[in-house]
Amino acid sequence: MKLRIICPMVAFTVVVALSLWAAPQAKKSHAAKNTKSVTGCLQKGDEPNEYSITDSDGKTYGLRSSTVKLGDHLGHKVTVSGRLRAEEEENEAAERKEHNEQSEKKEAGDIRVTSLKMISTSCQ
Repeated sequence: MKLRIICPMVAFTVVVALSLWAAPQAKKSHAAKNTKSVTGCLQKGDEPNEYSITDSDGKTYGLRSSTVKLGDHLGHKVTVSGRLRAEEEENEAAERKEHNEQSEKKEAGDIRVTSLKMISTSCQ
């Protein structure tokens, strides 16, 4: 009789413990997937307080940061790291039109910069 009560309680406890352990692991892997590092020349962006960088593959990223002073490194070759937010489909049509008017380059996404490492004071 006690076994009928204890077995479901133990099973329930195991399921709860596993789910509590798995949730933070899933968040960590999701955050790691969205982390991006890019090396290139830091340039002024299209909007105030926005900067851009183009990697060696020709992909351009918009950069913003509330903690890193990106403006201090304009024209420098840098490596930036932060959380990548890919361009959303709903904004792609408007941005495509805007970018076609301004240039042929398409922005690969936006990076919320959390760290910056200066490689060189020039982009050569």
